[in-house]
Amino acid sequence: MNAEIIAVGSELLLGQINNTNARFLSAQLASIGVNVYFHTVVGDNPGRLEKVLEVAKGRSDLIILTGGLGPTKDDLTKETIARQLSVDLAIDEVAMKSIEGYFNKTNRVMTENNRKQALVLKGAEVLQNDHGMAPGMLFTKGDQHYMLLPGPPSEMEPMFTKYGIPAITMKMSEQAKIVSRVLRFFGIGEAALETKLEDLIESQSNPTIAPLASESEVTIRLTASHASEETAAKLIDELEAKILARVGDYFYGYDDTSLINEVFKLLKTKGLTIAAAESLTGGLFQEQLTSLAGASSVLKGGVVCYTNEAKIDIVKVRKETISGEGAVSAACAEELAQNVSKLLGADIGISFTGVAGPDELEGHPAGTVFVGIHIKGKPTFSKMLQLAGTREINRVRAVKHGCRLLINSLKE
Repeated sequence: MNAEIIAVGSELLLGQINNTNARFLSAQLASIGVNVYFHTVVGDNPGRLEKVLEVAKGRSDLIILTGGLGPTKDDLTKETIARQLSVDLAIDEVAMKSIEGYFNKTNRVMTENNRKQALVLKGAEVLQNDHGMAPGMLFTKGDQHYMLLPGPPSEMEPMFTKYGIPAITMKMSEQAKIVSRVLRFFGIGEAALETKLEDLIESQSNPTIAPLASESEVTIRLTASHASEETAAKLIDELEAKILARVGDYFYGYDDTSLINEVFKLLKTKGLTIAAAESLTGGLFQEQLTSLAGASSVLKGGVVCYTNEAKIDIVKVRKETISGEGAVSAACAEELAQNVSKLLGADIGISFTGVAGPDELEGHPAGTVFVGIHIKGKPTFSKMLQLAGTREINRVRAVKHGCRLLINSLKE
């Protein structure tokens, strides 16, 4: 079954709200083997909606519409589809009683236009709204299916999960399973990664390979379809093995994880604690780590040592290091990492010092960064980075590089 999702609402086109419904529905449909090939957004205009529906009718088996089922005059989804399909609208008595019950319960007067919410396409399978007033519906004409859902996610999501999915699966002749897996990479650009995987990408069929660049990272979504979920997963396993054989050095995790989350998991698994000394990052590493529940089990604390005085007086970097090597140096980064771990009694110390930009510092151009790592029982070391970006981007990338260094060091 091939589907498309049409979101109805001028507020979406005006940027007043995000179209989260399409993302939710795509993920849910993929899990039951429905291919989603098109997303469309159209305003509250019956003429434009008719044109969109005419296009959708020529290319999709399942057309899902969200929004436009409310009581106001601009809620015209049902009326437009009814007119286009030459179907009458009728009051659904169950929905009507539910709407009347809501107004009685809340001691409010029901206006006449609220009756409009109980209208459904005659002959449609009605989808109960357990969290609002307007019911959804699934209407079939020939081999084509139209599903109408309310716009508010708080109503649409539970309705689709509880009633929509079972209604769709009953219409499907074969319920294929679609399995997706996201591989996350850091330290390699999208173009370089694609070059290394060019032959695999060009010959893809099932599973498919979809690279996507994000901030300083690259992800690859692998998607396989098969009647058996186990077989689909096996197809992905085989392709993943081929990919990691080529670019596995840059791989760090799956799906919705992040570099800081992988650091946290490693520290927790190994029973290690960490402390941070941050200059140019200004506490960003600690902010990201403390955003994770349970961070207190691994993070001892840290120091934002932005000035040379703070580096010397608080973290005890030697004056000779600052005057001789500079604050932007490998020597300073290593002393910061080693001293902060001792200061706070942590197993690991990490430090960030450098030039966020836009101006140079100590003769170093913007983007020059040193990350220091001290792990108890191992030699302290540092890595110099030459980043290129805005001040904020350089700070974010510095933290990501620090996380990657930690991950590599802890896995050795």
